[in-house]
Amino acid sequence: MKTSAKVAMKSRRGHKGWRSARRWLLQKGTTLNWCKTKLTIFCLFAALTAGAQSTAEHLPTTDAEKIADALRAAPSFITDGATIMDYPAIKGGEFRVLRKGSSEWTCLPGPPPGSMHDDPGCFDKVFFEFVTDVLAGRPQHVERLGVAYMYTGHTVPSASGGLFRVGPHIMVVSPHPDALEGFTRGGWNGTYAIHLPGADHPGQWFLVIPVHEADKQ
Repeated sequence: MKTSAKVAMKSRRGHKGWRSARRWLLQKGTTLNWCKTKLTIFCLFAALTAGAQSTAEHLPTTDAEKIADALRAAPSFITDGATIMDYPAIKGGEFRVLRKGSSEWTCLPGPPPGSMHDDPGCFDKVFFEFVTDVLAGRPQHVERLGVAYMYTGHTVPSASGGLFRVGPHIMVVSPHPDALEGFTRGGWNGTYAIHLPGADHPGQWFLVIPVHEADKQ
């Protein structure tokens, strides 16, 4: 075979080999890209799943969890000396002491009766009596202003009939509920009057003063 023919044959073989190598690389690249795509989808799904799981609300069940939860409801100068109690198991039942305190403040873990949200609260003597009367279905006897803290927020009924998430807030109950007539009651951010779930008469209205919007916590 002449030299020129040999060179041409090698050239054709080299060209075929290059095309084969190129096809192989393209196939591997496609495979790698598909693997990367599957890995990306898997990672995204895992992240979304983890995010959904992390946002699932854990409600306190043990006494230790309930105490820790109640302590989140107010500043430490309130919670340090507060008595921590658990809600009654039945309507009108007795509150159970979880930790005896040294001040007039009482802190309760979440969720409040009738709710599935972890909303702890701390209440001074007047506001706690107001809460116990309302939960027991008794008439309220508010003799002076009462104050409460809910620093983790609270889910409450809105004017539209749905639910509204209030951010961290302070609450004030008054012996003169008619003095709250000028405040809004629609569940808007800002200062407004509201009532406990199930309440249906003016004596149960109290003032809510948000200190941070729910969507900016």
